[in-house]
Amino acid sequence: MTETTIAGINVSRETMDRLNAYSALLEKWNRKINLVAPATIPTLWQRHIVDSAQVFALTPRDVGVWADFGSGGGLPGAVCAILAAEHMPECHFTLVESDKRKAAFLMTVARELGLPVRVLAQRVEAVDPLNAGAVSARALAPLPQLLAWISPHLAQGGIALLPKGKTWQEELEAARSEWQFAVTPHISQTDPAARLLEIKDLSRV
Repeated sequence: MTETTIAGINVSRETMDRLNAYSALLEKWNRKINLVAPATIPTLWQRHIVDSAQVFALTPRDVGVWADFGSGGGLPGAVCAILAAEHMPECHFTLVESDKRKAAFLMTVARELGLPVRVLAQRVEAVDPLNAGAVSARALAPLPQLLAWISPHLAQGGIALLPKGKTWQEELEAARSEWQFAVTPHISQTDPAARLLEIKDLSRV
């Protein structure tokens, strides 16, 4: 059998089928709900699927609970949940999305693809602490605000994985005036100017 890799992750045929089914659902719903920019649909796989998969590639396999904030169209949360079904089946996902229509999309994805994820149609700041071993968020807010939202939900020793664009260095500088943390910036596989920030040991200054 030919082995398939996505963002350096070996995936089974079943996982590929789920990713393709997810992509089809995203395209279908995107005609009515703005889940992703319509101009990015022709490059959906590279721009969104691979971009989300690289978050999973950096995540330890023993996190237990994974929280994704501002999940929107399921990026990276739903993609990571699909990959986790094969590689870390004990992990429990919570996708947080305040937009009710987008939350309905996420619930549909979970149901149709058989993913054990919980969808919370709430604002991040209204969610009870999740004690998550991993927290992700893509294109949700500038880093100082993002860290304020993440902090109550990150378990002791937990990790935050946050994709950031070309202004990532400026965001880091701004965040350091309010927060202490250890950070490892990983070059994005889909945009050389972007970074995937791996943040640990988060605390207020």
